[in-house]
Amino acid sequence: MAEPSPFFAHQFSDVLSAKIGDKTTIWQFCVVLPGAQIGSHCNICSHCFIENEVRIGDHVTVKNGVRIFDGVTLEDHVFVGPNVTFTNDKSPRSQRDGARHFELLRTLVKQGASIGAGAVILPGITIGAHAMVGAGAVVTKDVPDHATVMGNPATLKS
Repeated sequence: MAEPSPFFAHQFSDVLSAKIGDKTTIWQFCVVLPGAQIGSHCNICSHCFIENEVRIGDHVTVKNGVRIFDGVTLEDHVFVGPNVTFTNDKSPRSQRDGARHFELLRTLVKQGASIGAGAVILPGITIGAHAMVGAGAVVTKDVPDHATVMGNPATLKS
């Protein structure tokens, strides 16, 4: 008899990764590709897409409709609000004739940071520890530790 999984994946999710920590919950209509790593005690809400080269720490909340593409790392205790999109290519183009010229730019969201609903995080960004990104912000530059940014483009708020 097979051992029970240490995490919960809803029957209507497509979880292809085996690298998921204890007590993590993945809700319906999520896709988690085989190379993704998700820590323990995480909550991945419905309709999320998590690509192969994604690393998610422990105690992370990813709300509904979030897209996390290759090259993104979310450290422990990060909150990602609904419909946040992480990008990884500054010059996206459709593949043509099988050739793909793509430079993967890595994004890091440090421990305890929070990202508000609908924010867009451009590639190659670092969001500092315990920083706050306002809802709808378009983050085009690194965010310092403990800072709050809002707007399009996102700017520091005091």
